Amino acid sequence: MNIQLIDGHFSPRESLDLITRMIHVKISFHEEKIRDAKTEEDVKMRESRIRQLQRDLYEIRNQLQNRTEAVDLTSSIELT
Repeated sequence: MNIQLIDGHFSPRESLDLITRMIHVKISFHEEKIRDAKTEEDVKMRESRIRQLQRDLYEIRNQLQNRTEAVDLTSSIELT
């Protein structure tokens, strides 16, 4: 099963808003899991993932900051 979440042309501002919201949802997910974590290894893995998502968002923000033309975004979830 495949769920198409995003597929279209967006302004740089809209693109950044969509991406930011999606990344924040994923960060919140990991933060909740950290609160319920049973092992230090799980906490460290999730903290590492949060830092990576934050770095990715920073890089995307920098790329979109000076862009004026529309951005193509595609995002889907594939259940296997």
